Amino acid sequence: MSRIGKQPIEVPTGVTITVGDTEITVAGPKGSLTVPLQQKVKVTTEGNQLTVTREDDEPKSRAWHGLQRALLNNAVQGVTKGFEKKLEINGVGFRLSGGPKEIEMALGFSHPVKYQAPEGVELKTDKMTITVSGIDKQQVGQVAAEIRALKKPEPYKGKGIKYADEVIIRKAGKAGKK
Repeated sequence: MSRIGKQPIEVPTGVTITVGDTEITVAGPKGSLTVPLQQKVKVTTEGNQLTVTREDDEPKSRAWHGLQRALLNNAVQGVTKGFEKKLEINGVGFRLSGGPKEIEMALGFSHPVKYQAPEGVELKTDKMTITVSGIDKQQVGQVAAEIRALKKPEPYKGKGIKYADEVIIRKAGKAGKK
């Protein structure tokens, strides 16, 4: 039995879950999300708990069991609390400005770099920090990865865009002649 899949999901008050034939809709105070229903997996609601079970012990069924539970749990957390990722910009001459839908950055290129956030994701800027927030965990992570890819941190001076909790291992520079 899947360790993750067999754990029940606590559904907080204010969250409604609708199980359809091909998808599950989770609606809460921050919005609503749809999760595709995997094959050979059943989702049942009992009071304020959501349980995921599988039909057989085939390898694909076992994999989908844990995946379905994780996706549902992320949807429930997203519509109640939401998700956020923080990015830091390090570098001399690098600048950041913008609002909730578009940010503009000076990253050492000959032109300013603009990033437009997709629907459902909000960008907050504070000095040299970008906070990406939204209700869909996958979309928040994807936007943060796209912003980081604009100027990845380099190992010699540490310049670039990095996650707030990321550690950049620094390399020694050139050794001088003796």
